[in-house]
Amino acid sequence: MDCLTSLPQQDVQGYKWVRWRLWLCRLAAVLSLGVLLIVFHWRPRLAVLARCCSCPLALADILLIRPLPTCFVPFSLEMVVELEENEWRDTIQLHKEEKTLLRYYLFKGLRYIWLGRKGVLNPFYVFQVFSITLWIVDNYYYYAICIFIISILSIGISLYEIRKQSVTLRNMARLVTNVTIRRNSGVEELVSSEELAPGDCLIIPQEGLLLPCDAALLAGECLVNESMLTGESVPVLKTPLLAGEGRYSSETEHRHTLFCGTQLIQAKGGGPGGSGAVAVVTSTGFFTAKGNLVSSILYPHPTDFRFYQDSAKFLLILGFVGKSFNSNLPNFVSRVLDVVTIAVPPALSAAITTGTIYAQHRLKSQGVFCISPPRINICGKVSLFCFDKTGTLTEDGMDVWGVMEGGPAGFSELVPDPRLLSPGPMLSGLACCHTVTLLQGEPLGDPLELKMVESTDGNVLDAEFGGHRVLAVLRPPKQQPQAQEAVSRFPFSSALQRMSVVTVARGGCSALAFMKGSPEMVASLCRAETVPGQFSSKLHSFSSEGLRVLALAYKPVDGNVEKDMQFLGLMIMKNLVKPESAQVINMLRLAHLRTVMVTGDNILTAVNVAKSCGMVGFDDKVIFVNATPHTAQSIPTLRFSLEDRGEVITQVGPAQTRCSTLGFDYHLAINGKSFAALCDHFPEYLPKVLLRATVFARMAPDQKTQLVKELQKLNYKVGMCGDGANDCGALRAADVGVSLSEAEASVASPFTSKTENISCVPLLIREGRCSLVTSFSLFRYMASYSLIQLCAVLTLYSVRTRLSDKQFLLCDFFLVTTLAIVMGRGGPSDKLDPSRPSASLMSLPVLGSLFIHTSVIVLGQLAALFITTSQDWYVPINSTRIGADNLPNMEDTSVFALSGFQYIIMAVVVTKGYPHKKPLYYNCESSEMYKDDDLGLEG
Repeated sequence: MDCLTSLPQQDVQGYKWVRWRLWLCRLAAVLSLGVLLIVFHWRPRLAVLARCCSCPLALADILLIRPLPTCFVPFSLEMVVELEENEWRDTIQLHKEEKTLLRYYLFKGLRYIWLGRKGVLNPFYVFQVFSITLWIVDNYYYYAICIFIISILSIGISLYEIRKQSVTLRNMARLVTNVTIRRNSGVEELVSSEELAPGDCLIIPQEGLLLPCDAALLAGECLVNESMLTGESVPVLKTPLLAGEGRYSSETEHRHTLFCGTQLIQAKGGGPGGSGAVAVVTSTGFFTAKGNLVSSILYPHPTDFRFYQDSAKFLLILGFVGKSFNSNLPNFVSRVLDVVTIAVPPALSAAITTGTIYAQHRLKSQGVFCISPPRINICGKVSLFCFDKTGTLTEDGMDVWGVMEGGPAGFSELVPDPRLLSPGPMLSGLACCHTVTLLQGEPLGDPLELKMVESTDGNVLDAEFGGHRVLAVLRPPKQQPQAQEAVSRFPFSSALQRMSVVTVARGGCSALAFMKGSPEMVASLCRAETVPGQFSSKLHSFSSEGLRVLALAYKPVDGNVEKDMQFLGLMIMKNLVKPESAQVINMLRLAHLRTVMVTGDNILTAVNVAKSCGMVGFDDKVIFVNATPHTAQSIPTLRFSLEDRGEVITQVGPAQTRCSTLGFDYHLAINGKSFAALCDHFPEYLPKVLLRATVFARMAPDQKTQLVKELQKLNYKVGMCGDGANDCGALRAADVGVSLSEAEASVASPFTSKTENISCVPLLIREGRCSLVTSFSLFRYMASYSLIQLCAVLTLYSVRTRLSDKQFLLCDFFLVTTLAIVMGRGGPSDKLDPSRPSASLMSLPVLGSLFIHTSVIVLGQLAALFITTSQDWYVPINSTRIGADNLPNMEDTSVFALSGFQYIIMAVVVTKGYPHKKPLYYNCESSEMYKDDDLGLEG
């Protein structure tokens, strides 16, 4: 396995150690008291350039990798020697034969000591050490000791949390168990999963196991619970990999791949006597799908969020302000450094995360779990939310509305109950074409297929029939007593839009292949003469009513299963919209948040559901976007046609036409095939379509991910809500991904909601806005607090005195910290406002208000000083003393007393409530005080 191939679009440069440079840097580090090492830690590229020289990659000791334009990360090849054996054992030790196969480096690997060093060498803590040293030199002993103790506690808590998270992720990522493998000689051997390597033949027992690697299924079927990876609680059926000459890929062969960390519930049909299954190991460690997800949690892509970027700039401005105010005072260096330490408040690091911590706690109490707290603030800036349809906007379960048999003569009348069908292929197809299986005597499978089997009175028997083991025995209804043996099953694939089953009747003769899937796909694989002429009109009619339509086909097996099949008919199912969906969509619409549907269903069904839930107004027009790719007979075309009349209003390509400005509100709808053609052949029209498109139908999982990324290119902050099954890629690509799952947390998305409807979305946005406003207010308050203290210190410096240690302690730890904690407790507003909170600290309103506040603060403190000195009872300060030797004095008392009131006044001024947060007086209430209507839904 080549690490470099897994890191696309990167710049890799090799360097080797230069001995004299290395010793010179060590000497400089000693002379600088370790400051140079800290600089090297923060700027790894500078460390490499100072100690190494460039060389070919094959001779390199250090690799300098640039995966992003502004991010340099060095890796030492010598680290391989320092690692514990079990960390690299699966890479370089194969079946008890230790051999160095290649030199490699670790990128985004799980190394906990690095995480701990990152916590301790955080720039804020280094600044604290510098400040404490300066305060001790200036005789601020009490204050320095208190700051030191608090910093040690903060570092300890930080390291504890990092270690706790690391252990949790380690337990999630690393799975060690005993498995059975089959050697080339045919001998089976029980080995530790740490010794597995790609190519090992894995024997899966009938009772299943927790899989420690990625593997391709070769023989048998496996029932797998993939909820840890996808958030989908319904077990899925995995079938053997088909023989072929193409190259294996876990992404394209998803239904034949067993993924690391998933629970194999049952295996059958692959071992002796029909029990168990056989698979081949394809990936281990961080090269598995689970390892990749865990790595993405440890090292997420940088979030381009303005608030986080402006925070660092704002601190630099505060430091510069502190320096500039003190440029002409005596003891220049000491006083400048002293003022800079005052300008950056010690409680800043904890204060700005207070709002996020409270928001995370409130979300958890409402059943929304978060594995990436910084994403909470980003929720406050979401401008577009994508929704999956089935199971998200609509109910999971479906009711069979009726069936229609079809043939060359046309369709039959609608039969509302499949039990009333005459015995024949259509009834057999309904009873047999599914992947329902038995687990402890109970049928288990997709809710749609369970409902289909139930509607025919068919059942699934144990996997033993006629004296030999088979995958399943499918017994049709009583009026058709001949049972069918399922000898091969191909589960439903979103990319292929179909599934198939091969059955054999009693006696081993008349093998039949049944297919079920989207009507368009099934019809394309059937002989044209067997598809009724009214196929398109019937499909259009049912889909326009919001009904879910599936088509069935069959053929006697004579080679290629999914080709030249005979069309059987349509099964129509009714999928009701969840009652909460329309309320939530309306709430988001009133808040000027754009909503988009992304589904794998038929485009007409999707449009109907969009109208039912309010994404598309009933008076709004829907324009279908039809794009065709380049073929041997035609060139690419792009057409825009109205929903009801089918009238082409704009066409790009042959016979190009243009329309005038439309005089009505409209929404665009596009399917997966047209979306692919639009991206490939008409990229200049893609942004225009994305700006007005509301319905994306027949979208494959990778197309959903691509759509999210394209929307982000248009400067949308994109949210995605889905059930986690086919939406994992889009959930992770979105700025805010919400998986509706019963699990408390999964690696499928940053947020997981136990609520089975989308009511969690406005809750999440409201909490995000509240957290962002709180972080914004706290940052402004801490800046104002530091400026108040800075002005007080400079004012007192001008009269040759200063604040005492106890006064610093009273302000920093009793007054300001208490105010900051209370400021962060306020909950979100009950309603979503059309405006979104600002995330820019470097805007004119923020800097302007800060300047005005600072001016008022300075004038107030100077006024207090002048009023005090003008009184008859005023006692002048001793001009022969300086600093703490002049304490106590009237100047210090007047300025300190006024600054205390300024702290309280500024806390009230910068605490913003309406419209995203409850008023200030709610901050003293318990954050647990939530009522049923806190979700913002009206009964």
